[in-house]
Amino acid sequence: MFKGLCRSGDNAGALEFLRNMESYGHCMPDVVIYNTIIDSLCKDRLLPQALRLFKEMKVKGISPNVVTYTTIDRGLCTLGRQREAQEMLTEMWGNNISPDIETYSMLIDMYCKDGQVGEAQDIFVHMIERGLVPDIITYRALLDGFCLRGEMDEAEKLMDLMVNNGCVPNVVTYSSLINGYCKSKMIDRALGLFQEMIYNGLTPNVITYNTLIDALCKVNQLKLAHQFFKEMEAHGLKPNVITWNSLLDGMCKNGLIDEAITTMKQMKITGVVPDIVTYCILMDGLCDAKRLREAVDIFSFLTTKGLHNVHAYTIMIKGFCKEGFLAKADELLKNMEDNKCFPDECTFNIIVRGFIDGKDYRRALELVRLMRIKEFAADNLTVSSFVGLLSDPNIGDADKDLLKTFLRTEQNNLIAWDLEHMKQSRLTVRFVCNCCACLLSA
Repeated sequence: MFKGLCRSGDNAGALEFLRNMESYGHCMPDVVIYNTIIDSLCKDRLLPQALRLFKEMKVKGISPNVVTYTTIDRGLCTLGRQREAQEMLTEMWGNNISPDIETYSMLIDMYCKDGQVGEAQDIFVHMIERGLVPDIITYRALLDGFCLRGEMDEAEKLMDLMVNNGCVPNVVTYSSLINGYCKSKMIDRALGLFQEMIYNGLTPNVITYNTLIDALCKVNQLKLAHQFFKEMEAHGLKPNVITWNSLLDGMCKNGLIDEAITTMKQMKITGVVPDIVTYCILMDGLCDAKRLREAVDIFSFLTTKGLHNVHAYTIMIKGFCKEGFLAKADELLKNMEDNKCFPDECTFNIIVRGFIDGKDYRRALELVRLMRIKEFAADNLTVSSFVGLLSDPNIGDADKDLLKTFLRTEQNNLIAWDLEHMKQSRLTVRFVCNCCACLLSA
């Protein structure tokens, strides 16, 4: 009954049924029933309720098992609460509950997504030392970590280890590796893996094709990207909005604006609805091609439909600045907050550089003051632009003092970031505690 209620998404019904069960007194819920409801709550991102139930079962003397802890940990990781997930895992080890393969896989995935691949490797080794055999999910989690960091030699070694241990790579595994090579700009190796994948009897999916098409467009191999697009359709796979956006971006980056507009029309004919990313790609391409009026028309359409976002505004501000329409760019910046679409760091850096290029230094410095209030940092291009102004005779002493203060602040921010980065990257010594087999750091 509990499983049925949870599978149908009726968490409230499951909790009510739990209370009814307890009220009868002769048939009390056990750890399996609690695990069933906690799992359902976590899957529906109702973590506070799941944690309350977890605490309740312990108060009632029902000891959580490996399934309970793994479920709670997964719920915490899904919501990005890694620190609490680690604390929960420490509690689990402290209660002499040994993690299973699912727990380890989840933990490896958590560390990899957090960029802590070294820690994930340590856990992987520790898991094997305890006699647990990694499965395809474990390997894939660590493989994704290596690929995200561009450590493709390590990824290849892991793939070889995986095969040697009798774990056959699937489409998802190959797609992860292909994605890693694409991000590392090693397109030939990615294409080679694609062929190897087909040779091994695996059928590429939409994600595999999207990864290759996007990578080929980014390195200006549009002809080959179109070939893969046609091959994808020939194999019965329908290109989605991500596929079309990759092609559009490649065309716009190569100045093929008219072709991009035609492609967008074809996209609509096939039933794929353009999203905000599609329109932003086209607006950016039109601005770069000095076709500002057409970009403004698209932006007006977006705002009418309520589809605008900070990226769309930033593109248009950049377009106005590029054409020297600084008043328009400034007006758009003010309109953003009125429309509850707040400018970000990128927006401010672009408009500040626009006013510097337009030699309106006074307004550029006013925007810097506003950046400071909002605690935004200038990027390298903006800082470089301001450094060049120190010797400009058109800037008064008061503004130069503000400019020097701004540059000193940026330098201090950079030093602080370097120190924090060094602190986070410090060497950690790891050992295994014999009493509870937990990983500790010193």
